[in-house]
Amino acid sequence: MRFVMAILAALSMASPAFAEEYEKGPNGGLMLDVAGIDAELMTSGNVVTINVFEAYKAKPVSTKGYTAAVLIVSGANREPVTLTQSGENSLKGEAKKPIPADATITLTIKTAEGKSGQVKFKK
Repeated sequence: MRFVMAILAALSMASPAFAEEYEKGPNGGLMLDVAGIDAELMTSGNVVTINVFEAYKAKPVSTKGYTAAVLIVSGANREPVTLTQSGENSLKGEAKKPIPADATITLTIKTAEGKSGQVKFKK
């Protein structure tokens, strides 16, 4: 049992989402690289917004044809939220309750080109 736990711990530490450091996005949110783009997380009340930019640039990318969802986790509470296109380069969704300050938000995204990925944001 300890061996299995050690393997799981090692794999979780090797995950790119844990190894990356946040960049500050053009709108002041947390930003991470995923699926060949930069995703900037913005939250306000119960609204989650992901702004999409070219990787390593602040140039907006159209989110037409993108699919995405987030999983909001705070303590024992978990809420999945589907994101839809909002404006030219944003994806947006609404949680049932306000997003807590200690939430971990996991983004799963698929681009119009078919690239997909997942990253975790810790507020």
